[in-house]
Amino acid sequence: MLEVVMVDVPKKRSPRAPSLPLDEALAKALSAYDRERLHPAPTEVVAQNIGYKSANNGSALSALASLRYFGLLERPREGLLSVTKEVEAYKFSPNEALKRSTLLGFLRRPQLYEELLEKYESGLPSDANLKFELIQRGFAPHAAESVLTAFRRSVEFAGYFDSNAGADQEDIASAQPVASVLSEAAIAQTENPQTVDAKSSQMPASVSSHGAEESSSHDRIPVRLRGGRRAWLLIPSPFFEADKARLKAQIDLLLTDEDEPGVGNAPDVAKSW
Repeated sequence: MLEVVMVDVPKKRSPRAPSLPLDEALAKALSAYDRERLHPAPTEVVAQNIGYKSANNGSALSALASLRYFGLLERPREGLLSVTKEVEAYKFSPNEALKRSTLLGFLRRPQLYEELLEKYESGLPSDANLKFELIQRGFAPHAAESVLTAFRRSVEFAGYFDSNAGADQEDIASAQPVASVLSEAAIAQTENPQTVDAKSSQMPASVSSHGAEESSSHDRIPVRLRGGRRAWLLIPSPFFEADKARLKAQIDLLLTDEDEPGVGNAPDVAKSW
């Protein structure tokens, strides 16, 4: 007697890639930020914050995954999600250059996007060519279509191939971490404020006190201190990776000073870099 044995063949899964375009994903992340700031929240709550009734459906899970692929959401621990500092940096960027560098960082965050942008650095090919590329990378044909649509729309939203964008991608990429730090400094109100005195005699050229003269080639970033005081960061444009390292070293040096009486230990500013 012939016995037929049914074997479940695992369904082939397509590689990981955002199902949402960057503009839509970023809008959802900003909506979540407006409700939770950077505080971790249960996945269910975050799903509701970005427009879904529940996290227990495919559309919500796919959207949450897309936000994580772009670096807009992170998972500090199991069952919790939080908006990343880069989203806050984008929202409060003091100028378009820093906002753009952060946006390009989001665009290049998914590994697939990074690889495609490197391969087609002079411009994207036709949709048919790109779809073939995605299928060769392991995407099912129907999945390749949606991934292609999201990718092309994301690239156009970020203006990646704009004439004024391509020449200095390396400098833009190196400036991206700086955007996060500057925007955070501009809006931060800490419970245990910094005790660093921003005196012009102690600071490098890129940091000044409140009375420093503002130049058209610099961005003046306020940092709120204890007792209603403010320090000011005078950031030159462009601001390179070497500049960031020098500024960080100077802040580390200032933090070796004796703490202000009654305040306790000064927060470790260097760790935010």
